Amino acid sequence: MRAVVARVLSASVVVAGEAVGRIDEPGLLVLLGVHVDDTAAQAETMARKLHELRVLRDEESCATTGAPLLVVSQFTLYGDTRKGRRPSWTAAARPEHAKPLVTEVVARLRDRGARVQTGRFGAEMSVASVNDGPFTVLLDI
Repeated sequence: MRAVVARVLSASVVVAGEAVGRIDEPGLLVLLGVHVDDTAAQAETMARKLHELRVLRDEESCATTGAPLLVVSQFTLYGDTRKGRRPSWTAAARPEHAKPLVTEVVARLRDRGARVQTGRFGAEMSVASVNDGPFTVLLDI
């Protein structure tokens, strides 16, 4: 699994004109990609790392502050652009494999007490964020 994690002041996801996920306070925007070989074990590890990642102000985490997370599925994180001009998507999990694992990450975050909003898997989404810092990291599991 791979995540681009941005510290934000606010973030939202809109699908067909409807806000489906929103955080209106400091927290994390998580763009989450699933690899073809990922399993539920990676989902559990990703949830723990996201919740405990000390990238908020004063080296705090969502676990210590209760800050919210907005999790958005993003298969394009596994686009391979090393050859040619068109990305290859062979490393990205197919939707039938990826969707349950994205759902598992969100469920494990919620089990940990995290406040989580989400996008809509497979939808054309408009993602907006007001970055804080800006502070963005890449998290690979």
